[in-house]
Amino acid sequence: MKKCVTTITVLCCAVTTALAQDTTQTEMRQDSMTTTVAVQDTAVTVYESQSANQAREGEVYKIKAKLDIPLTAALTAWTLYGFTQAYDKETTPLAEIQRVNRNDLPRFDRWATKYYNEDAAKTSDLLFYGSMPLPFLLLADKEIRRDFGKITLLYLQAMSVTGTLYTGATTFVDRYRPYVYQYATGGVSEGDAREGNAKNSFFAGHAALVGTATFFTAKVYADYHPGSKWNKWMFTGAGLATATTAYLRHRGGRHFPSDIVLGTAVGVLSGILIPHWHKNKLFKNENMSLMPFTGRSHGLAFTYKLQ
Repeated sequence: MKKCVTTITVLCCAVTTALAQDTTQTEMRQDSMTTTVAVQDTAVTVYESQSANQAREGEVYKIKAKLDIPLTAALTAWTLYGFTQAYDKETTPLAEIQRVNRNDLPRFDRWATKYYNEDAAKTSDLLFYGSMPLPFLLLADKEIRRDFGKITLLYLQAMSVTGTLYTGATTFVDRYRPYVYQYATGGVSEGDAREGNAKNSFFAGHAALVGTATFFTAKVYADYHPGSKWNKWMFTGAGLATATTAYLRHRGGRHFPSDIVLGTAVGVLSGILIPHWHKNKLFKNENMSLMPFTGRSHGLAFTYKLQ
């Protein structure tokens, strides 16, 4: 999990370079737009050319730099700090480890204490680190490659949202991993049971971050190619990768079922909702308008012009 800090740092550098490239491309598009301003009395009417409208409507995602960049930077900073705190916890006293009792656990989590498989945990690490660069494979698509800066920023934002929630949970909540409960029966060594990382069961970070990376990849591809036959396979692959990671973390004795369910939900929702919330919602029907109004009251005025 510590290598994830390096991954996020690399993403930060990529965002800086990519946004500069996207800004240049955006300025070139804007230069191609023609605007005619007609002034009559106090009314000003702005007519955009057809090419300008097409440029705006062709955008899949809208980025608000003044909001998205500071927000992503803040979440990334907390994530990087949170990792240092979550994986630098103090060793647990032996007397406390000797008092743990599986019967104190909720019934739906209790049965997970019988699993402890190092091979399963190592395999989950391979899936974890292998999924991190997946969104960058989308750059092989020429339509997505044009928005390299936006995609990189959105991916960093999705990962930082998941990372903030995960590191916040592990930093402020100490929950023993399932394998700690095997110490009493000799199933796990004293060193493994007492280490600080053994208190990071809540919640499942591997499942969360794999879910973010894979579902983000599937969602972005589907948004750029809404009618593609590959969309269902992309989401199916994302689901299989996330579910396999969750299962291996369970078999490895790293997380309880409740940890896995929560981690998976956080990861999948972050991977899907972050790009979804940034989709271009430009009205394409010129007969409709939605405008705010203020005065004695405040609200939104919806207007539809009959032809």
